[in-house]
Amino acid sequence: MIDAVRGLGWPALARVRSGAPGPHVSRARGAAAELVEYRAYRQGDEPRLIDWKLVARTDRVFVRLSEEQAVLPTMLVLDASASMAFPAETHAKWTYARQLGLGLAAVARHRGDPVGMIVAAEGAVRVVAPRTRRTVLEEMMVAVDGVPSGATPLTPALREAMRLGRRVALVSDFLGDTAELLAAGRVFTAAGGELFVVHVVDPIELDPGARARLFADPEPQPGAAELRRPMTPQAREEYLHRFGAWREQLARDWRRMGAIYSMVVPGAEPLRQSVRRIVTPGQSAHGGGR
Repeated sequence: MIDAVRGLGWPALARVRSGAPGPHVSRARGAAAELVEYRAYRQGDEPRLIDWKLVARTDRVFVRLSEEQAVLPTMLVLDASASMAFPAETHAKWTYARQLGLGLAAVARHRGDPVGMIVAAEGAVRVVAPRTRRTVLEEMMVAVDGVPSGATPLTPALREAMRLGRRVALVSDFLGDTAELLAAGRVFTAAGGELFVVHVVDPIELDPGARARLFADPEPQPGAAELRRPMTPQAREEYLHRFGAWREQLARDWRRMGAIYSMVVPGAEPLRQSVRRIVTPGQSAHGGGR
């Protein structure tokens, strides 16, 4: 999987705040090699920025301004609630989600950005702090081990990721505390954070098939009896209509606040293509919330 995404880049959506040197264009202007413009010397400017050759030619003192490069701390948030283990026979949603999360982490780390991960699992939230060292990917592989279960709220994990990173990718099926997630995301993007939202939908959720007859809620409320519903032809038609309308509304809600929304379907495309579509929005004819 890591080899599959090698060579991909994850450019920042805008100039990043100045910080440690890295692959993204910074808001600051400094003494990097790539010249942007000259400016007349002002008291307090660093003498090392003075272009002495230009002084010799013009008898006027100018400083060289260039684009600094900076890192963009990146956090991945993975939903490990019970609905992500669907279908029960294959756990296809979770398998794809964790591969995708590791792929995104590898792309960020390969470009020199500190990257970390939070897995919202039942009973405990697994946190890998953002780092650039090679072993950070191995720590993430340990963090995503296991099978999702329970009905763990995702919002606390998202808020913690937003505290640790300026770019956050949220991977979920959004069958939990979506309203709270939207509220947290709105605050983050309004403050200049970059939010990538990855909606994982299984092919069976898109089309249950005409032979399916009984469905159960994968995340029943604590203490409640398991909820089962018959899937009659009429119920199937109503389900497809409502599920489609919900996905469209969810995509609009995330995009309206400035988040980058993508929907992924396990098995629908190679992992590298999914990662490329997420990290380079607008460059693929198949991007967005289809």
